[in-house]
Amino acid sequence: MVLCPVIGKLLHKRVVLASASPRRREILSQAGLRFEVVPSRFKETLEKDSFPTLYTYAIETAKQKALEVAHRMHAKDFQTPDVVIGADTIVTVGGLILEKPVDKQDAYLMLSRLNGKEHSVFTGVAVVHCSSTGDRLETKVLEFHEETKVKFSELSEELLWEYIHSGEPMDKAGGYGIQALGGMLVERISGDFLNVVGFPLNHFCKKLAQLYCPPPDEAAQCIKHDSIPSVDTFRDRSDEEGSGQAGGDRQEAAYNGTVLFTACKLKVFDVLKDGAILTAEDIASKIDTSVCGTERLLDACAMLGLLERSERGYSNTELARLYLVSEGEHSLHGFVTLCNDYTWELFTHLESAIREGTNQFHEVSGRRADNLFKCPIPLQDSSRSKEAQLQFMHAVHDLTKLSARAVVTAFNLSHFTSACHLGGCTGALAHALVQEYPHLKVTVFDLPEILELAPSFQPAGERAAQIHFMPGDFCQDRLPEAELYILSRIIHEWPEDKVHQLLGRISERCKPGGGLLVAEAILDEERRNSRGAWVQSLSTLLQTPGRQRSGEEYQRLLRAQGFHDVRVVRTGALLDAVLATR
Repeated sequence: MVLCPVIGKLLHKRVVLASASPRRREILSQAGLRFEVVPSRFKETLEKDSFPTLYTYAIETAKQKALEVAHRMHAKDFQTPDVVIGADTIVTVGGLILEKPVDKQDAYLMLSRLNGKEHSVFTGVAVVHCSSTGDRLETKVLEFHEETKVKFSELSEELLWEYIHSGEPMDKAGGYGIQALGGMLVERISGDFLNVVGFPLNHFCKKLAQLYCPPPDEAAQCIKHDSIPSVDTFRDRSDEEGSGQAGGDRQEAAYNGTVLFTACKLKVFDVLKDGAILTAEDIASKIDTSVCGTERLLDACAMLGLLERSERGYSNTELARLYLVSEGEHSLHGFVTLCNDYTWELFTHLESAIREGTNQFHEVSGRRADNLFKCPIPLQDSSRSKEAQLQFMHAVHDLTKLSARAVVTAFNLSHFTSACHLGGCTGALAHALVQEYPHLKVTVFDLPEILELAPSFQPAGERAAQIHFMPGDFCQDRLPEAELYILSRIIHEWPEDKVHQLLGRISERCKPGGGLLVAEAILDEERRNSRGAWVQSLSTLLQTPGRQRSGEEYQRLLRAQGFHDVRVVRTGALLDAVLATR
């Protein structure tokens, strides 16, 4: 795959997408690119007539979008990104650029121009490479464009207006979306389909491959992995090499998960942090295991791409360094350990959960999850030891950090001056908020037994003073006053009646103009995409009496509680975002 060598080069870099487009996010995240989303604030006021061609206008707009984000991030505490990607898609017919329609009549005029004709869709792309010397930002820009020809069928006015009344044309250049209902208007296309959707992935991959020019042997060793690694990521690659059968691969996937869990629990990757290269005997001595068993485990990890094996011994791969060392910035060690000790066992009861349609929490704990609403997440049970509580908090902290920046930048929250994260646990999302919005003051509201352990997770920094931890039970106690309330991975845990009660309490406390930010994995309405959300949906069935929801379901749910202007953004990360205004 052309993107594989690029993933290896960009894995340790900070990549930013300077676009709020959910379609671009989805295209890039499904390609395996790991990135943050920081929507550009560039005002698209360029004089179109001043450009020699239509596509040069799109390229310049994309470049200005990316440069604005690069300079803004650099100026904010000098948090300079490594790579910023900007894109701009335009629809053109007869030398005229069709922007997004301003109203239904405008949409009708646009679609009438396209009716029965062939038109062009151009996407300009700018990839800005950033570096800084002191307080100075230096940039190098790679830019290109892609053109796709699209031919509309001859359409009746009735059909055009039916499509316009669906609401789909209103946020799309040219007034249609080819990936959804608008596809029914299209007779044929010539060129890259994804370019019409919003991003020319094939051309983008080729340009980056040319830029990095990896040697053939390096390309052969690259590991393809999702934007947020899961247990599936750390699998045997025999199927990619043309060997093995589907049944065997599934069996091996289960074994591979066990290898990963065991290596994390024994802290193999911690022993090899900071570039250490050790023999099997050295590692066995440090983790207090047998040499023969340790060597077999290390070899299995090397086959999975987690360790490098050489004549000198074993060392961490880049993948392990980033995600499996327990104290790493992007560590998933706590999450993987929790999966080993808790979730893995729960999934052995999946058949019972499907037959009964109920959670199986009682099978591993002896207690029913529907009696735990004072601590809505089952593992958040105060009867557990502090060690188990810390294990759970580590898992939540790890997962929250992976999605935090994508969630807090999904919408422009700069008009809020105060926020309250209900059930904010370690404050990981709160720290992402104050880094992005320096004027914001955030209250983390959670149970006393949780906040007692939270200090061990706090990073140093001047922004920490903007975060206040307040003990309390958001099911019973009066909610702290705030302009913006936040719920992250809470709603999907609860049954309908408890969800309505909680949202009702927030709605009553929320003043006019105030907001509620919800971070959850959102299901795809057509049940074709969002693979991670559907896997989480099964996990929810096993652990809680709640359920995952689609974007439309969240809109109906929040509007029923008095919120309006409910917007949904798919972030491309583990969690998506919903912002509702009171």
